[in-house]
Amino acid sequence: MKTEPFIIERTYDAPVNAVWQALTDKVKMKAWYFDVDDFKPELGFTFHFWGEDKGVRFEHECEVTEAVFERKIAYSWRYPDYPGNSLVSIELFDEGHQTKVKLTHSGIESFPQDNSSFARDSFAKGWTYILGTSLKDYLQAH
Repeated sequence: MKTEPFIIERTYDAPVNAVWQALTDKVKMKAWYFDVDDFKPELGFTFHFWGEDKGVRFEHECEVTEAVFERKIAYSWRYPDYPGNSLVSIELFDEGHQTKVKLTHSGIESFPQDNSSFARDSFAKGWTYILGTSLKDYLQAH
């Protein structure tokens, strides 16, 4: 079983403050990410949202574990109806008029491996779309 975290990096033609707002503002998150019930980049803040894979809806329960203004946001990522707990960490690197984002999702292997929705390649496809298409398109439009 692979235990290495999934890591993806992308660079956007947007300043770090615009990317930070997209990652931490509930209204902006809804436009490109998930419809979170609420969100605050504050240690201990808990939020929920629903996602879907192969026609099955999954409740997500997350808690902010680290928040460094315009530099890093991290949160636990779990499913109340399934065993396992993982961590999503998103780091921002200010590159002038561009921002590099590094997302690390660790602990994926703690989820039930007999469910293809929790397979590493399923997370890879999801994060690749979310960062490579959805967030990119949102930032280009705003």
